[in-house]
Amino acid sequence: MIKFEKFVLENGLRVIVHEDKSTPMAVVDVMYDVGARDEDEEHTGFAHLFEHLMFGGSLHIESYDEPLQMAGGENNAYTTNDITNYYCQLPAENIETAFWLESDRMCSLAFNENSLEVQRKVVSEEFKEQYINKPYGDVWHKLRELSYKVHPYKWMTIGKELSHIENAKLQDVKDFFFKHYTPSNAILTVAGNVSTDQVKKLAEKWFGGIPAGKKYVRNIKPEPVQKEPRMMEVTESVPLNALYKCWQMSSRLDKRYYTTEVITEILGGGASSRLFQSLVKEKQLFSSIECSHMGSIDPGLLYIEGKLLKGVTIEQAENAVIIELEKMKTELISKVELEKVKNKTESMLAFEDISLMNRANSLANYELLGDANLMNTELESYQSVTREEIMEECNRIFVDTNCSTLYYRSTIKE
Repeated sequence: MIKFEKFVLENGLRVIVHEDKSTPMAVVDVMYDVGARDEDEEHTGFAHLFEHLMFGGSLHIESYDEPLQMAGGENNAYTTNDITNYYCQLPAENIETAFWLESDRMCSLAFNENSLEVQRKVVSEEFKEQYINKPYGDVWHKLRELSYKVHPYKWMTIGKELSHIENAKLQDVKDFFFKHYTPSNAILTVAGNVSTDQVKKLAEKWFGGIPAGKKYVRNIKPEPVQKEPRMMEVTESVPLNALYKCWQMSSRLDKRYYTTEVITEILGGGASSRLFQSLVKEKQLFSSIECSHMGSIDPGLLYIEGKLLKGVTIEQAENAVIIELEKMKTELISKVELEKVKNKTESMLAFEDISLMNRANSLANYELLGDANLMNTELESYQSVTREEIMEECNRIFVDTNCSTLYYRSTIKE
């Protein structure tokens, strides 16, 4: 059980405090309820661009990293299609440094052509290195566009096109900031050797005076139910043929999400999983294969991806995958197999909670989903999944009309 307290400032900033007196450290985590799904389709990649811009200095602090390092701290950030998260860890006695830094860039980020140009180049190089020049780097650009026709999950966090970042105007960047990076659209989580009274005083001192801003109201068109199979073939100079198959699945807050999570673990959770044992080890069709899902707040994708061994055709490999999925649809998994997955999940959740940083981040994530206490009830949701629900969900998900398939063919002759 992770204990915490929660309060809200007048400007709408939600604050969560998790006391842990067993450590000399503290974590300050600021999560903004904004991700790539909140972008305009003609101006994508902005949420990720801000992950970089937020480290470029604010009006009163030229360098974010330097004062934090002087206080013995470290920091990082990440962006997804759903959220943007900034976090730092430092000795608890120096925690006010983190409040000072985070509040200043929330209320007075330094906007100028020079900082934009610097970070634009950084992000552009990342785009080229990871998604254009890297083998298979464009896979998820193509899969998202194939699988989504309406919802903004159809573009990646890095952006739909490189040109959107290259052509980003300073005014566009400012507008995006003032729309989303406000107290009423943020969650401040403080964990470690702190007290709730101490955090209340610091939160009021450093964040209380920041204007609430206009509350952003999300209005995203839901993705229509897929009613026909979708197919794409790509031919590139990559080492091996590869197969990618995606299916629409439930949203993060749907009870069926936990069933789907168990399904992906049964099919692709490491060397003991069904796909690995059957298609890598026994039939020797794939050199590697995995099954996972996007974990997104809105309805996401469950996917299977695998690199084939030389001499194996993609059609042959795909047929073998379908046979394994049919077993999931027609045969109840054993009680032992389900128990093994549930035990593994319990161990993973317990291991994640060991880290103070993870605890802070999880509390923020669950609060953004609607209730930080979901962190304490999530294991029950996994434990309650039945064998019958697994078969039922497999029959709901693994149908041809719900599937998008990408054949990634290698031009390198065997």
